[in-house]
Amino acid sequence: MAISKEKKKEICGNMVFAIDNSSSVVFVNFHGLSVSDTVTLRKELHTNDVNYVVAKKTLIKRAFTSSKVTGEIPLLEGEIAVAYGNDLIAPAREIYAFQKKYKGAIQILGGIFEGKVMQQEEMMNIATIPALKVLHAQFVNLINSPIQQFVMALDQIAKTK
Repeated sequence: MAISKEKKKEICGNMVFAIDNSSSVVFVNFHGLSVSDTVTLRKELHTNDVNYVVAKKTLIKRAFTSSKVTGEIPLLEGEIAVAYGNDLIAPAREIYAFQKKYKGAIQILGGIFEGKVMQQEEMMNIATIPALKVLHAQFVNLINSPIQQFVMALDQIAKTK
């Protein structure tokens, strides 16, 4: 069914707003994803403050050219959705988690990170960065490790004497 010009302008305006006002945008190919899996994906993304919008490729490209993003849009093949949010890593990380869960049904094609266009490989690298809480825990563990080893060494010395 054809979309009216007013609806197209509204969708394009919403996409421009999303691209310009989000910290991170991920272009997603969701070919072969069932309706129930899509509902699960949307719920999971919503709990992590990530929005997920399906739009025509021409409208996405038009919104991309109207936005203030630098670079060239990646090649968009298949059914395309856009995941975006204010967290820098959350959209890519959440889509990557579903990509691992539903192999072949969903795929990251590229994205926009801090106003710059990223290709698929770069967005995959961003997607594999752990959450901020995990990074904090790793840092604390790294700092704690030498202290813990020193205490264990002192304990062994005390046992020998």
